[in-house]
Order: sequence, then structure tokens, then C-alpha cells
Amino acid sequence: MTKDTAARPQGVADIAEAEAFLTAHPETTAFDLVLIDANGIARGKIIRRHELLPIFRSGRHLPGSILGLDVSGEDVEETGLVWSDGDADRRAWPIAGSLVPLPWTNPPRGEVRLSLFELDGAPMAADPRQVLSRRDTLLKAQGFHPVLAYELEFYLLDRERDAAGNFQPLRLPLSGERPEGIQVYGVNELDRLEPFIDAVYRAAEAQGLPVETMISEYAQGQFELTLRHGSALRAADDLVMLKRLLRALALRHGMMACFMAKPFPGRAGSGMHVHASLADAAGDNLFADRAGELSPLMTQAVAGLLETMDESMLVFAPHLNSWRRFSAQSYAPTTPTWGTNNRSVAVRIPAGAGAGRHLEQRAAGIDANPYLVGATVLAAMQRGIVSKADPGPQTTAYADGAGDSLPPDWRSAIDKAAASSFLKEALGERMHHVFLALKRAEFRRFAAEITPLERSLYGEIV
Repeated sequence: MTKDTAARPQGVADIAEAEAFLTAHPETTAFDLVLIDANGIARGKIIRRHELLPIFRSGRHLPGSILGLDVSGEDVEETGLVWSDGDADRRAWPIAGSLVPLPWTNPPRGEVRLSLFELDGAPMAADPRQVLSRRDTLLKAQGFHPVLAYELEFYLLDRERDAAGNFQPLRLPLSGERPEGIQVYGVNELDRLEPFIDAVYRAAEAQGLPVETMISEYAQGQFELTLRHGSALRAADDLVMLKRLLRALALRHGMMACFMAKPFPGRAGSGMHVHASLADAAGDNLFADRAGELSPLMTQAVAGLLETMDESMLVFAPHLNSWRRFSAQSYAPTTPTWGTNNRSVAVRIPAGAGAGRHLEQRAAGIDANPYLVGATVLAAMQRGIVSKADPGPQTTAYADGAGDSLPPDWRSAIDKAAASSFLKEALGERMHHVFLALKRAEFRRFAAEITPLERSLYGEIV
């Protein structure tokens, strides 16, 4: 049995952060404790104001099984975190800098995000944030300081379904009308969404979230928000916070923020493009162009991403619905290709000044866990750099599916991930086991379901 030493792990929040917040926000009556699970879902509880300081002093016991839940919130025994573990407690500690107000709540609440540790203070290896932290530490030991930024594509939907039970695009607040046509980059759609957009930017400022550009995307009711780049952990933290913010504000504006990869057939899916580079200890970009050409370090990192993409796709597309996003002549890649200034490839080198050069991994959907995505992307980059890999020729036109292809479906991706020694190392053996157990349980749930389409096609025909 692991001894419960209640030792304070390195890097967790100091009690001074909580004391300062309570002084600055005497109106705050309660706090959301938030832990992000392997599916990217926020789990936790609400505590009263007087409970906050003890958590910052000594942490808080939480069952390890909180990280062994499927998307419906049910235990998955095969993770090894439920009955075979005695549903044992671990200790959750506040993440430094994560204590923020929830400006949309009344009466006012705050939020503090948690990371899970073993009782002896060791990182809990099935905590997704710990997985990314481990990879970040490994890279820094080699002199590489990861810099990440995530793009967030999502739909704003009406809370009312149509007569058939399907989702409907939102009614724009100022006009009361549903968007018509695709109207990608449409400014009128953004203008008619003004009350919601204003609330988003105000709440983001209150929470210290570096939210930047908002775009009307490639379908009715689809939008994109960008986040300013930062450290690996901060960038992933920002994305999970922004999703919570959007979901809460959409609810309060009579809408639903939807982060499914593909909520509508025949319309654009929603991606979570990851922008990545490496800096040295002084903060200088190691991916910056050399003599007007792409740096060898950059192309080696690209090669690592391409070489490992097929076995990593379960992380980037973790659910059944994730696989509906991939199709020919779309902005979701179907082959492990790369190119400069080409949005049809899996790894894109965006146009721009050579000093700020970085890569963009475009396979991940917005339904993926940003901590696991970030850890996998960085591990693949690291592999390519260590082996001095060559990515081969760039794709200069549309990536039309020639050459190697990615797994065709969810089941194939599960099998690829299970057999991958790379993914086991990238995630760590325990997270690899837990993640696969969760995905297999989710697959079995869908495989057992008889769908309306099956009844329609086969009920009176075969």
C-alpha cells in the first residue's frame, strides 16, 4: 500500500494564490473543482468558500476511478482503476494559476483546476495533464522548450431539436434568423452574434484566457476561435478552459456549444489544429528558417509526425463520431502528407515570416483531449528529431489520397493504437492501457446498439 504522506508535489499552486483570490473576491461563495479525464471531460465537485484554503494547503482526496470513466460517466473496470484497485483515493492538488472567477455565475463562483497525484506525491500516470507534463519535461531535458497553440472549431446550435430530433443551427441573437448558406468568413454572421461574442471576450479577459480571433467557419452555425501560443501545459489548459467557458455562456444565451467532430452529415467537421514549435532556453525559435529555407529541425519534426500518424489516430480521433469528419476534398486529412501553405495536408507549414516558423498538425478533432494530443504530437516531433528523419517531398496541390493512408475507421484505429510501441511510450504505459480500455468499452457500447437506419434497411426486407 502506498503511504499517504500528504507531501506537496513540486509545481502545484501555493496557498498565497488562494488567499489573494479570496481577498480580491469576497463575493465568491463556492468553487468548481475541475479535473479533466482521458476523454477531455471535466469531472469534479463544487465546494464552499471555507473549503478552498485547506485544499491549497493539503490537497483533496479523489477516487482514482474518476479517471476510469467512459463518456457516459460509467466505470470501466478494464482500466484497472475501479474494483481491482479498491476504488482507491489519490490526492488532487490545485494547478498553479488556475484559480479564476466564473463571471457568468450568480451567485458568483470560482473555479480551480486539479491534477492528480499518488498518495506519496508521485504523478498519477492516468491523469492526462500529467502525461503532457512528462513529455514537456523530457523535451526540456534535451534543450527543447515546446510552444503550442490550439485552434478551436465548434458549432453553436439551437437548444431545440427539429421534428426528427436532429440538431439545428442557432438563431442569431440580433436577427432571430438561422444562418443561411455556408458564408465562411462572413462578418454579418459575427455581427448578428454580437451579444454572445462580447460575453465570450469579457469572460475570457476575466479568466486570463488569451482568446484572439473569431471566425465564421465553413458551415451554418460553425465558428472558430484562436488562442495565443504559450507553453505546452498552458496552451492545453487554455483550450479546456475555453470549452468550458463557451459551453456555459452558450447555455445562458439560449444556445448549445457543440464540440462533436461531425454533428451534421454533409457539413464541415470541427478540428482542433495544433500549432507547434520548439524554442531554446532563451526563448528563441529553433524552427526559424535557416538561410531562407526550412530548418532541418523543423523538417525532422514533420517527418516524425508523418511516420507515427497512423498509430496515433485514436488520440486525434477518439470517438465513433470523430471518423465521420474525414473525407476526400475536405479540410480533414486522409493521408499522412505535408506541405507549405496547403490546408489539405496532415501537417502544414503556414505561410508567414521565417523567424516565426512553426508547423500545424491538422488531424485532431475538437472532440479529442488536448493534453493527450499535445503529448502525442510532441513525442512524434521528438522521435523525428532524434532519428533525423526525412519527411520526403512536399505535397504542393490537393492531398488526394495517393500513397499511404490513415486508418479507415475507429476499429482500425483502436487496433493500430493497441499495437503501437510508439504510442505506449508517448502516453506512458498506464495511460496507454487506460485509454485503450475506455475506447474499447465505448466501441462495445456502439456495437451493441441497433440503430434506426438498421431497422429501416433490414426490418422488412431481408
